[in-house]
Amino acid sequence: MCFVWCVGNSPVKLICFDCDSTLSAIEGIDELARLRGRECFQRVEQMTRDAMEGRIALDDIFRLRLELIKPTRAEAAAIGELYVRHVEPTALATLATLRGAGWTPVIVSGGYTQVIEPLAKFLGIARVEAVRLDFDAQGNYSGYAVGHPAARRGGKPEIVRALRAEWQAQRVVFVGDGVSDLETRDVVDLFIGFGRYAERCAVKAGAHRFVHRLEDIPAFLVP
Repeated sequence: MCFVWCVGNSPVKLICFDCDSTLSAIEGIDELARLRGRECFQRVEQMTRDAMEGRIALDDIFRLRLELIKPTRAEAAAIGELYVRHVEPTALATLATLRGAGWTPVIVSGGYTQVIEPLAKFLGIARVEAVRLDFDAQGNYSGYAVGHPAARRGGKPEIVRALRAEWQAQRVVFVGDGVSDLETRDVVDLFIGFGRYAERCAVKAGAHRFVHRLEDIPAFLVP
């Protein structure tokens, strides 16, 4: 009897990717802030940097950044297309190689579901774990899914544990550039730090492996 979900006759292997500065070069929140002018962009950029370096708790800035920007539905869609235009250049080929070796990709991000969905569709990734934005009938910002784990510190490990249980995955790998990604290290079989767009000292020091191109990942995972 098989006690794990299978793809064909093989147990499920999950590879979870962060989105911003990993699958795509941009930081979605920064690009949304850029739409509000230079001062707003600089404030949000600094908050994002402080969070990624672990100087500010993610819990404290998630709500504040959104309340400052108040993105509309149309703006979320526009930044989604920007993700696609700035996709990591080796992402498509890397995902093809990983799928061929039996890995199922998932996006696990502290970003926003509607903003990430165009990139996920482009990359053929069916599962996105991110924070859904709320809009009113006119498409104006009205809030976000406050209870989603990705909106708080320690949330990504919680998501990864839930995914492992849901899929009964034999192996789970996480790839990301930030401190919130590094939090998953102890709940995955391999944590791969990513430094193409932002090389963070804490992530490089704590990662099991560290790469600057997504195409270098299969060497650790594909026989």
